[in-house]
Amino acid sequence: MNGEMDISPAEWRVMRVVWTLGQATSTQVTEALAQRADWKPATITTLLRRLVQKGALKTTQQGRAFIYTPLIPEQDSMDQAVDQLFDAMCQMRAGKTIIHLLERSVLSQKDIATMQAILTEKAKTAPE
Repeated sequence: MNGEMDISPAEWRVMRVVWTLGQATSTQVTEALAQRADWKPATITTLLRRLVQKGALKTTQQGRAFIYTPLIPEQDSMDQAVDQLFDAMCQMRAGKTIIHLLERSVLSQKDIATMQAILTEKAKTAPE
């Protein structure tokens, strides 16, 4: 991803819907978020418009509906957000924060094996 994109928590929720569906109309986004957020359709339309202005989504018109398609990859966006968070925090607290994430996250066997391999390598050069 080129450059940093400042996406608000509400915009993240909208992006997750569009990433999950691959592309979506505002109606589809509204229906998906109605189950989890008490937002009016106009609020969702505003969030979609902001994401288009930020370059996170593109729109194409299909009949009377607008189709929203992500322009930024989901994993790249999450990596950038985590990098911004960890860049802003004290490095002495990074380990405790990662432990907190591990404790509250559901991880696949493959993810766990990858993390174990990375930790084994990092342990070789880690300070006391």
